[in-house]
Amino acid sequence: MAPADSRVQPAGTHRHPGTRSGDGYPYAHHEVLQVRIGATATGRPTDPATVMSAIALSVAGGTAVTRPQLAQTTTLARSTIESSLSSLVRSGIVVEEGPTRQSRYGRPATRLSLGDDVGAVLFAGVTPHHLRLVVAGLDQRIRATSYVEYDVAAGPGPAVDAIERGFTGLLAEAGEPARRCQVLVVSVTGPVDVHRGVAVRPPIMPGWDEFPLAESLRERLGCPVLVDNDVNLMALGESRALAPDQLPLLLVKVGTGIGGGIVAGNGELIRGADGSAGDIGHIRVGQVEDVVCTCGNLGCVEAVASLEAIARTLAATDGGPVSQARVLDLVRTGDGTATRIVRDAAASIGEIVAALVHFFNPARVVLAGRLASVSDDLLAGVRSVVYRRALPLATRNLTIAHSVLGAEAGLVGGLVVGIEYALGPGRIEDLRNERLAARR
Repeated sequence: MAPADSRVQPAGTHRHPGTRSGDGYPYAHHEVLQVRIGATATGRPTDPATVMSAIALSVAGGTAVTRPQLAQTTTLARSTIESSLSSLVRSGIVVEEGPTRQSRYGRPATRLSLGDDVGAVLFAGVTPHHLRLVVAGLDQRIRATSYVEYDVAAGPGPAVDAIERGFTGLLAEAGEPARRCQVLVVSVTGPVDVHRGVAVRPPIMPGWDEFPLAESLRERLGCPVLVDNDVNLMALGESRALAPDQLPLLLVKVGTGIGGGIVAGNGELIRGADGSAGDIGHIRVGQVEDVVCTCGNLGCVEAVASLEAIARTLAATDGGPVSQARVLDLVRTGDGTATRIVRDAAASIGEIVAALVHFFNPARVVLAGRLASVSDDLLAGVRSVVYRRALPLATRNLTIAHSVLGAEAGLVGGLVVGIEYALGPGRIEDLRNERLAARR
């Protein structure tokens, strides 16, 4: 995980089991940062569903776990809060754990938390080389996780089969009945139509274009399925771990490909009209015209500065094939040739980021991905170009830094999306009614 940043939003951490099964995979018992849940409120402030959702999300995110804190955070009247909170407590969505630590003044407040049996959020991260499967509670606590070796070129059919099998085992391990799964969030490495739950012409995912991923998994697992781009989820997770004054935020991931995620000043993820916002890997780099990208165009930054592109350049230098893992090892150990190629890649990426800084004017630019995690050369190179090329007005308060969540950013963002869906105004009343009916 990246070094601590003073602008990280204070929160708790949750420890969970896991195994290390390949390069870049987490070690056993690593921790996941608990982050803010519920960026902005929508709907009428006195609408019962909106109020119940605001309360449940505040408790889930740890931002308000007593009645006084709820009043301060939501700015709702205490009578309004008490009416909706009583309904949530009766249904078991929220439970009263007992008094907080003794106060010097008056009676201590009662601590609130989500019920242990409210349900689970599932996360499936589809990468070029493996699947990451996670079962988590609506309180952000990880209950079970596993990795499945998988080649994305095999197509979506085997991935759907592996995801179904994997979650069947993980739910049993976590002691979570399948009927209590509230939502599955799927992360994929390509443009996504989030409304239909399909990948749209993903350059490095052959055979996935327009495959009904959400529908297929919904039929297999029997719960709602949300599909989103991996870098979008990373940007959202990163934004919720940082203090609000670090927004707007632009996250740039450098991996097999290059992608961007954009979070607005109000905390909302910007996907664009058709879900392609942030697809920066296919912006053309100046003075590079003879390199063919996987998208079919010439000179895309992904074709000259991604981890895969660096591996190709090294292979041409060494006269033999070079894997991405080998590139990371060479960069990590300070190999001169590899370091020079990374610095050249950083210059190309910096040109793109400098233009985006002028267009978007973010408060923070985050560099993420495996390459950024093994060396500071990428970060230093991007910083150098951005501060040289962008005008002072756009950079005087700009922070360019590594990810504070590292490899967990996508998972954290996926859990945010899933929890805000499961406890959102459109779902909270149905969840309450189902639980009340089951208790009769």
